[in-house]
Amino acid sequence: MRFVETPLAGAFVIDLEKREDERGFFARVFCRDEFEDHGLPSAIVQINDSLAADKGTLRGMHYQLPPHAETKVVRCIRGALYDVILDLRPDSKTFGRHFGIELSAENRTMVCVPKGFAHGFVTLRDDTEAFYLTDESYAPTHERGIRWNDPAFGIAWPLEPAVISEKDRHHADFDPATHLA
Repeated sequence: MRFVETPLAGAFVIDLEKREDERGFFARVFCRDEFEDHGLPSAIVQINDSLAADKGTLRGMHYQLPPHAETKVVRCIRGALYDVILDLRPDSKTFGRHFGIELSAENRTMVCVPKGFAHGFVTLRDDTEAFYLTDESYAPTHERGIRWNDPAFGIAWPLEPAVISEKDRHHADFDPATHLA
């Protein structure tokens, strides 16, 4: 695996190191030692699968508060999506900044979303499927969300979302007093 640091402190794009031959290729998508070498959690406690039937489906911007804050590793396994991470760590030098990247079945790229980041994506094709490896279990009482188009962050989504859940549609704009407590 190749870990490429993003402009956001502690967040990585992870590309496969393929070993190719006439059969195709073999590559690791997770290695405890390599994650630990990059200061990332190596205990996977949950794997989630997300399918969106329609292009333009938006999920986000989601995160969990401590003590259930989670690190996620996200990979698109069918179709394509535009993935966005947003640094909400108050003591971070990149607080309030975001990073976006296209993940697709073809590029096999993954993004590591550190604890304290909000995460979301919009699908770029019909029938897009992604999976997430997480180091914490889902804790509904600690789940939070920020409106996907909050002007405070200026996220430039590549297309206008066509499908948004009621819950995601009603997330509030960011307010440190309510979103970080």
